[in-house]
Amino acid sequence: MQEVADLNGKRILIVGLAKTGVTLARFLKEHGAVVTISDHKSKAELTGFLEQMDGLDVQLELGGHTPKTFLNQDLIVLSPGVPPHLKIFDYARSQGVKVTGEFEFCSRFVKEPMIAITGTNGKTSTATLIDVFLRESGIKTWLGGNIGTPLAEYLFKKEPAQVLILEVSSFMLEHVETFTPKNVVFTNLAENHLDRYRSMEEYVNAKRRIFLNTNQGTTSILNADDNAVVELARDPAVQRGRIFYFSRKPSLEPQIMNIGGAVNVKDQIRVRTGPEIEYYSLTNAKVKGKHMHENIMAAILAAREHGAKHEAIQRVIDNFRGIAHRLEYVRRVGGVEFYNDSKATNVHAVVRALDSFDENVILIMGGKDTNLNYQPLKERIQRKVKTLILVGEAKERINRDIGDFAETFLIGTFEEAVLIAYQKSRIGDIVLLSPGCSSFDMFDSYVERGNYFKEIVNKFN
Repeated sequence: MQEVADLNGKRILIVGLAKTGVTLARFLKEHGAVVTISDHKSKAELTGFLEQMDGLDVQLELGGHTPKTFLNQDLIVLSPGVPPHLKIFDYARSQGVKVTGEFEFCSRFVKEPMIAITGTNGKTSTATLIDVFLRESGIKTWLGGNIGTPLAEYLFKKEPAQVLILEVSSFMLEHVETFTPKNVVFTNLAENHLDRYRSMEEYVNAKRRIFLNTNQGTTSILNADDNAVVELARDPAVQRGRIFYFSRKPSLEPQIMNIGGAVNVKDQIRVRTGPEIEYYSLTNAKVKGKHMHENIMAAILAAREHGAKHEAIQRVIDNFRGIAHRLEYVRRVGGVEFYNDSKATNVHAVVRALDSFDENVILIMGGKDTNLNYQPLKERIQRKVKTLILVGEAKERINRDIGDFAETFLIGTFEEAVLIAYQKSRIGDIVLLSPGCSSFDMFDSYVERGNYFKEIVNKFN
């Protein structure tokens, strides 16, 4: 555990401005650090963030990085979006300068128990559910991390939470050395971010670091239906603590109830974290998609560890309507239903979205090309998708992989893609935006992309 007094007079370089960089700079200056910020973007590109730092005494290096700036430091802290393999970081390390990430750095100042949720998909829904389960039970929480609020922001809170709920991406885990969560929730594991990682193995190894400091007081909550996650559970680091499994397979109920965990049997979730089995009904659940049952199970197991009450959890299950941009129902127009799944930025997420519908789907895909393989979608495209609309940088790659398995159109602009999807629809159809790509070819974020989709759809008569 590090104390804020240790920061006084320390020379600290933040690499990457944006929201995380601004928050971290404010925290460091408040505790007496000498702060420099370096970003490859120009002053004009960073105007909005620079305005947030008016009056803050920091040195700025914009439009590129210079070795002199990186060597004249006690510590270099990278924002999550900054790749850790740049040559300038290797050079700084070779000269004895410590390099770490914002998440690892900030976690050293946190004294309260932390629940860390990682995985390829389902992180945000699971983290949100845990947060609501606990708050509904009267427990003070703080929700942040990859979900949109940097951990640095928690360090400004005057009144501590009883438990922190942290969505943790692979980018945030790359620098983990001391981060020690009370609970690890691992939702699933599939191909992702291959524009950042040189192989699937490298991506998995980044995720694996969440278990680096597990101990006898750690509870890991793992998806028994995901072979890659089950394989991770064989790691001796995971075995140091207690393990709960969750599953949608009723056949696993005897095994899981014996060791502890959760199983989805028809419209019921059965949970055992102690001597008794608890039962939760899904009959009145509002959220769409069987994968949400996995998220609910994982969230129950984590929340019960921190005192969430049975009746509070059931109330939330009955009323929770999901999160924005994840299979979000937009509206019905002329007998056609529109769903915004802009947060689906990889193939596994599109699989889960398509599994939520039976047939007659008009699917809009495409975005930044991150070298993903779309062929695993073949069977579902053949069976469920009547029209495939492709847009963005990755449209040619997607077309090569799965364009032969449905009526397919390659479109120039996002707005045109949505309009053609509507024109091709008939009563009873589903128009689904589930891109299977990140948004950065056309948009600043999946949020901006999803909001634009909703804006276009809401203009339809």
